[in-house]
Amino acid sequence: MTDRSNSGPISAPSPAALLAVALDAGKAAAAVIRDAAPGVRSIEWRVKKPADFVSEVDVAAEAAILAIVQSALPEAGILAEESASTMAPERRDAGVVFVIDPLDGTTNFLHGYPEYAVSIGVLLGGVPTAAVIIDVALGEIFTATAGGGAFMNGEPICVSPIDDPRRALVGTGFPFTNVEDVDPYARQLARIMKGTAGVRRAGAAALDLAAVASGRFEAFWETVLSPWDIAAGILLVREAGGLVTDLTGAPCPVSRTGIVAGSPAVHGWLIRELRAE
Repeated sequence: MTDRSNSGPISAPSPAALLAVALDAGKAAAAVIRDAAPGVRSIEWRVKKPADFVSEVDVAAEAAILAIVQSALPEAGILAEESASTMAPERRDAGVVFVIDPLDGTTNFLHGYPEYAVSIGVLLGGVPTAAVIIDVALGEIFTATAGGGAFMNGEPICVSPIDDPRRALVGTGFPFTNVEDVDPYARQLARIMKGTAGVRRAGAAALDLAAVASGRFEAFWETVLSPWDIAAGILLVREAGGLVTDLTGAPCPVSRTGIVAGSPAVHGWLIRELRAE
């Protein structure tokens, strides 16, 4: 994947090459999850923190991803939810970094609720460059490369053309680990519910961002997410013609942050409503 010849300096892998590795890794993880799904009631799982769980399937799916990534690009950095989540933020801006959520929507999966995904975002010099989100239950594969567009199962996708918030369907995520965040979020939710056609909370942020990119949602927001929740989705939405920022409207980093994603027409309205008090 990387030129290591003696004819010149080592070149960075192309976005297409990075996507190919991420896609192979994502498919391997999806196969692990799909194979485990029929026996979900017997799967062992433990509490990481209140309302946040990890199972043997998360761990096995991540191992499948790491095996492929580290074989293809042994020099790549890894920021993965279950096994390698301590990479210092300053290191994410150097070289190639794979940001991995092996099973986004673990709680859904453990209850047999078909809304869970594999999410792999690839940073090059700190910039989102390739993205894969696989909806394991539906078999939909979302991909994007920087400057190369966004796709679902190989077909181009774009954000919704609906520009009236009253006709918009908006996705969200509940604050579920810090109870002090519930009251301010509830005020946000009330405003958005009153101004839109509906609000949905399915419990897998990667798929919520894919829904924005494919025009199923006009927008999405959540008050706190981790880098592996959003690394792939940020690029997917942007390449589909959407906007992604933090809750203030500033560019959204691949870090622990709040996020607002949407079509250009609805994103600005959502930011204003979220900031109103």
